[in-house]
Amino acid sequence: MLDSSALYKEALKLIPGGVNSPVRAGQAVGAEPKFVARGQGAYIFDVEGQKYVDFVGSWGPLILGHAYSPVVEAIAEAARLGSSFGAPTEAETKLATLIHSHLPNVPMLRLVNSGTEAAMSAIRLARGATSRDKILKFTGCYHGHADSLLVAAGSGLATFSLPSSLGTPKSLAELTITCPYNDPESLKELLAKAGDQIAAVIVELVAGNMGLVLPKPEFIEALKTLPQKYGALLIADEVITGFRVGFGGAQGLYSLKPDLTILGKIIGGGLPLAAFGGRRDLMEQLAPLGGVYQAGTLSGNPVAVAAGLATLETLTANPQIYIDLTALTEKWTTGLSSLIEAKGWPHTITRLGSMNTLFFSPDPVYDLASAQKSDTRLYGAYFRTARASGVWLPPSQFETTFLSAAFTEATVNEALARLEIGLKNFPSPPIN
Repeated sequence: MLDSSALYKEALKLIPGGVNSPVRAGQAVGAEPKFVARGQGAYIFDVEGQKYVDFVGSWGPLILGHAYSPVVEAIAEAARLGSSFGAPTEAETKLATLIHSHLPNVPMLRLVNSGTEAAMSAIRLARGATSRDKILKFTGCYHGHADSLLVAAGSGLATFSLPSSLGTPKSLAELTITCPYNDPESLKELLAKAGDQIAAVIVELVAGNMGLVLPKPEFIEALKTLPQKYGALLIADEVITGFRVGFGGAQGLYSLKPDLTILGKIIGGGLPLAAFGGRRDLMEQLAPLGGVYQAGTLSGNPVAVAAGLATLETLTANPQIYIDLTALTEKWTTGLSSLIEAKGWPHTITRLGSMNTLFFSPDPVYDLASAQKSDTRLYGAYFRTARASGVWLPPSQFETTFLSAAFTEATVNEALARLEIGLKNFPSPPIN
């Protein structure tokens, strides 16, 4: 039988940290990674054969669950016709049309391979369109690992308490202005000082990389008016929220009209695919029409596009999925809160649609500073208990958990029952 620990030791010899994305390593929760063999529906199975209820969903893309038949069939059919052409295909236009039908603020878009690439390209476009160099981002928001964005970022950087990254040139970091998330007054002050130098304000409208943090109404209102006042473009990072919180993304929920939008995860159906798009006059400044250069050998890869199309077509044909996911997520978070409360641990749970985060903190979480008040050692103990109980969670306090359409009430009940048994041995006194 294969063994995760043995596989991890082998991986450490060849792959930095034994993983190809740092949050997978498990260092933040005091655990070695489990190696996964397969997924089916709401479950994943490790190489030892252990079955888990999956609340990670590949970090968000798998809104329909693992190995969803129509997506698998679309991938297989596309692969049979050829895996890559380096030339346009009809399916790319179909996917762009479907995205635009749900996101009216994205009349034009370009497909790329990752959220990082999409964010990097959108910022270059904003700089080219405005002839300005600086950008403004919000503390704790993560927009990928491009150099100018690794300043006060979330995701793995929040997990490892790194304010930035070695290898990021100081000259590039100086072009990035940071502002606390959910702080409209600070945004107003920063724009008043440097607004005429800022090409774009980039933001996760709903923050998902410091755990799930919801925007305050006054913050949303500031985003609607302040960047435009100073001639800065608004870039909405909806890599996580696009087609996750609803057809219109977070911008639809909050009635925002960003100049540019970044998409990823769900639009690729679990395969590497992302996009950036927005106002036609901006997008037409991209080569070959304009002077802002962006390119990619595998952009619009036909296999990934097929997976994305199958996913979005399924969601479009079944809007009840979003309603059901919201109800199931409420059931999950209510049950989870009761279990944690029974152990006497102060906690806060944030929830939106099928997204949610359990913070081991008694106080509301509204920005990175309040998120980092969470007891990360306690989260580590909770993670290890959950994994031993057959519940698959993110190996970091500062990530979002997701439900998929493969979940049912029975799935949620199963996860809660497994946790209830596991938590019997969960410590009640503080962890020293």
